Amino acid sequence: MNDRDADDDATEPGWLERLSHFFSSEPRSQQDLRDILLIAVNNDIIDTDALNIIEGALTVSTMQAREIMVPRPQMEVIRLSDPPDQLVRTLVSSGHSRYPVIDENPDEIVGILLAKDLLPALNRDDELATADISKLMRQPVFVPESKRLNVLLREFRENRNHMAIVIDEYGGVAGLITIEDVLEEIVGEIEDEYDVDEDSHIRKIADNDYVVKALTPIDDFNEHFRTDLSDTEYDTIGGLLLGQFGHLPARNEITQCGGFEFKIINADSRQIHLMRMRRIEL
Repeated sequence: MNDRDADDDATEPGWLERLSHFFSSEPRSQQDLRDILLIAVNNDIIDTDALNIIEGALTVSTMQAREIMVPRPQMEVIRLSDPPDQLVRTLVSSGHSRYPVIDENPDEIVGILLAKDLLPALNRDDELATADISKLMRQPVFVPESKRLNVLLREFRENRNHMAIVIDEYGGVAGLITIEDVLEEIVGEIEDEYDVDEDSHIRKIADNDYVVKALTPIDDFNEHFRTDLSDTEYDTIGGLLLGQFGHLPARNEITQCGGFEFKIINADSRQIHLMRMRRIEL
């Protein structure tokens, strides 16, 4: 560094100092704060990514668990009485790392099973055959639907917990929420192997294993897989499957159509969003 650079560093205010200057107007609302942050972006004090994260954090402080939870009908659960082979199928098909455990009452969560706690038993058949879920599962954490997300995030971090069961005002299970759900509200969608690009409707995971958006036009599906599914009654694959099911399917429901098996991996109370699909081998 030459003398001139040193002089410039000594006289030019740092970005923290410049940002503090903008805060000297003492914002009195979140909108005031957002306006100041926009000025900071325009003056290259912070970038748009930082702005989006800050705005996400501000939004989270006003949201409740009920707004982003996975509803009870869409929860992937494990039964305390599930045999070992069923446990393996559930872990392989869903790909989650944590599962609520139910007993005889499907509306009562008795524990949380972590895949990593069960995996050692998968290495040896004798251990798997005698695996006792009740000894492996952990105590569930319950939170009310009205729980503020910023408070919940702090509790997740302090307790090193990643999942909570959301209960309604009557004490019943309303859904579940994870630390990833909260973080996505701050930093945006955290993609996994099931996510499909916005400009794409079909994603190949492996040979004969695909993730398909429900809004995929039937014409596009036919062109991609060289099939001839009818588009007489429906325009999209989701619509075709709704007709096949005869009802609005819940998560993990399976149906067969046109030589393919479709498994619902994302749906809500109004529509199907995402399916996992494979060609049926004859």
